[in-house]
Amino acid sequence: MLDDTDEIHPLFHGAPSTTEFRKLRKRIVRQTREAIEQYGMVERGARWLVCLSGGKDSYTLLAILHELKWRGLLPVELLACNLDQGQPGFPATVLPEFLERMGVPHRIEYQDTYSIVTDKVPQGRTYCALCSRLRRGHLYRIAREEGCSAVVLGHHRDDILETFFLNLFHGSRLATMPPKLLNEEGDLFVLRPLAHVAEADCERFARAMGYPIIPCNLCGSQDGLQRMAVKAMLDQWEKAHPGRRQKMFRALMNARPSHLLDPALFDFAGLQRKETAGDRENPSQLDDED
Repeated sequence: MLDDTDEIHPLFHGAPSTTEFRKLRKRIVRQTREAIEQYGMVERGARWLVCLSGGKDSYTLLAILHELKWRGLLPVELLACNLDQGQPGFPATVLPEFLERMGVPHRIEYQDTYSIVTDKVPQGRTYCALCSRLRRGHLYRIAREEGCSAVVLGHHRDDILETFFLNLFHGSRLATMPPKLLNEEGDLFVLRPLAHVAEADCERFARAMGYPIIPCNLCGSQDGLQRMAVKAMLDQWEKAHPGRRQKMFRALMNARPSHLLDPALFDFAGLQRKETAGDRENPSQLDDED
């Protein structure tokens, strides 16, 4: 790392000098760069809307993208964006002050989606689906207004795994959050550069840097979320068999349609076996009659 204090981005000022942190930072940078390259995320000269919630994942995303850009490895313009959704008690000044102090170009947008969500969702049901849909709509609008070609989100490896099992258990389908997605209108990409990064690494990185983390008090405060149940299941598996999360994630990158059961992905009906000498010597009864 080229950590000359006069040159590095302010997001990395005060970074711990320990070997452990340097290895962590290097690993996250490498994994992020790999995902960007592997999934063809970069359009040279593009502008990305980097979504910042104030959580550990989005801070990690913002810092690592700026490091890649600073090192000449990410030829895109970055615009940080926070959507203040009007949650009671949300510390509205934290992110603007942080971004100003860090010299990060940004846009802060206020939209009271909280009132809509709490009004529309029946008591006892989770807010996540409607909240996410409303948030995504506003982010798409902001991206268009700012001339951005991509909305960039901080979802990591564990988010992707949890979504896979949620779809498996509750949606009866094999699907998850893709690292690169084209929106329905076809004019914006949705990118997840942290797709290969473990949640634990995001946690360690953001806290080591002392970023002002804002907890989610809308969705995350509700008990009994299906996602939390899946996370607990994966935690138990990982504890009993260290490395299982990574093996499952690698499996998502190694799909074999011919060994699944979806005829839309593989032409089972059209699968033909090779003709053998026995077939030629013993033609079918129908052929005999002809």
